[in-house]
Amino acid sequence: MRYLHTMIRVTDLDASLDFFTAKMGLVETRRHVDEKGRFTLVFLAAPEDEAAGREHKAPLVELTYNWDPEAYGGGRNFGHLAYEVDDIYAYCAKLQSAGVVINRPPRDGRMAFIRTPDNISIELLQKGEALPRAEPWASMANTGVW
Repeated sequence: MRYLHTMIRVTDLDASLDFFTAKMGLVETRRHVDEKGRFTLVFLAAPEDEAAGREHKAPLVELTYNWDPEAYGGGRNFGHLAYEVDDIYAYCAKLQSAGVVINRPPRDGRMAFIRTPDNISIELLQKGEALPRAEPWASMANTGVW
């Protein structure tokens, strides 16, 4: 058995792709448009997993966009997505400068949480050991829920 992907339903495919690709840096590996079923599937990989993702050998995020409007409540119901990053402080600063709210700042140099446009919780983890505590993160309060 191997892990394939995490599927999340999105209400605005363009906003979600902007969030995941332009802001977070994920890479689209494939797309499936089903006119009869009236949905689009977009599969995304972390940059270091792009080649393996294209060969169906890496875990992916599947964005499911149903063409007929539907309300999705409690985007956090399934838990969260998690990504390991090389420098949590630099990555959070990059996201923040792109307009992403850091709901749980990386006060500990190890972990942060953000949310997608559809309110899906994403955990960011520092690769390897935690970084030394640093400002402005160390004293930054939580924003909203994560």
